[in-house]
Amino acid sequence: MKTSTTLLLTASTVSGFAVLPQNPHSSSTTALNGLFDGVKEAFSAPALERSQIDAERETPIDRWMGWSVVSDQDAAKEANAKAGSDFVDSMDEANYVAVELEKPMGIIFEENDSEYGGIFVQALKEGGVAEQNGILKAGDQLVAVGTSNVSGLDFDDALGVIIDSTAEKTKLTLFRGTAKQFYGPTGPSKEWLTNFCEKGGVTLTSA
Repeated sequence: MKTSTTLLLTASTVSGFAVLPQNPHSSSTTALNGLFDGVKEAFSAPALERSQIDAERETPIDRWMGWSVVSDQDAAKEANAKAGSDFVDSMDEANYVAVELEKPMGIIFEENDSEYGGIFVQALKEGGVAEQNGILKAGDQLVAVGTSNVSGLDFDDALGVIIDSTAEKTKLTLFRGTAKQFYGPTGPSKEWLTNFCEKGGVTLTSA
């Protein structure tokens, strides 16, 4: 009897998981309809319903479970939305400025908070070369000196690159944004920044 019931269960798997006992006089039934409903329900907790899966890793089980799938483009949009209305694209060259200045430049630099590193323009000396040039603004983040990447360096090391420059005019490339926008989660990728600095940043900015 056990053998026949097992065979009937196997055959009935295709037909909705309903197994009836062979004895027509028996009043008991074994209903297996929705065998996996409990499994699905167990894995459909609110936290998992909100889970997002990379589109390239989507499987049939993901679709069956109703888990949402997010594309790279959607992920980027979500990151930008979380950044808020003050988001500045640090991998858009339009958000950088470049100047060539003689020394002394008349720039007062200050170091960012330790969680970020790097230095920024705190102020311009009145009547100095930088102020007369008219491009730099307080808050600009120093990114490159010539083709040297100085982002993230401490105050002495970053300023030392400017001091060591032997050119008649030294080129500075700066990001027009905050330390958080440059060094935070929405900052440029290491590869992009390396290529950007190696080519000397952006062309000189016109006043």
